[in-house]
Amino acid sequence: SVSIILFAGVRTKHLVLLAITGCLLFVPLWGYLLKDYQKTRIMAFLDPSLDPLGSGYHATQSKIAIGSGKLTGKGFTQGTQTQLRFLPEQHTDFAFSVIAEEWGFLGAIFTILLFFILILWILDTSSRSRDKFSMYVCFGIASMFFWHAFINIGMVIGIFPVTGLPLLFISYGGSATLTSLIAVGIVMGIRMRKSRVSEQDFSFND
Repeated sequence: SVSIILFAGVRTKHLVLLAITGCLLFVPLWGYLLKDYQKTRIMAFLDPSLDPLGSGYHATQSKIAIGSGKLTGKGFTQGTQTQLRFLPEQHTDFAFSVIAEEWGFLGAIFTILLFFILILWILDTSSRSRDKFSMYVCFGIASMFFWHAFINIGMVIGIFPVTGLPLLFISYGGSATLTSLIAVGIVMGIRMRKSRVSEQDFSFND
């Protein structure tokens, strides 16, 4: 939502007011609305070593899995952290950790590159759109894919707290995968419509 607001050209003072409001709401949010397990996740994110076998277990095991993959990885289904079940939720939240352990740094970079190409393709469709609605829809979908990938990868390498956000198209999950495929279908529809309109204009000019 914030990405679309920025893309639409919202005034800077409105963003400043929004940021100030968020800071003011943080104290009551922490004290009264956040549950204990949510606070524990945040504290474990700040320092997983405080409880490496409890709240910090996911982050600790994820870092071990990623680091053990080194450059080329241990091989498909040969990861020790994954095959010996040290890494929890490896088929959902920590799918990127599995890729990094089994395929190494090169496999992780290749995965990021695929997301980068997909997002660039959607942004290109957005820039080619003939109306603002289609442009905003494509940009919103590109933003959704970007933030999902960015937050999930940041989560597994320890720069974000564990949020339970899946890695789209890779993590196991019915609703997330279905939503992502529908989103790609919408972008393809917008791109095809643009191509057909261009062909009609060309034929008319002839």
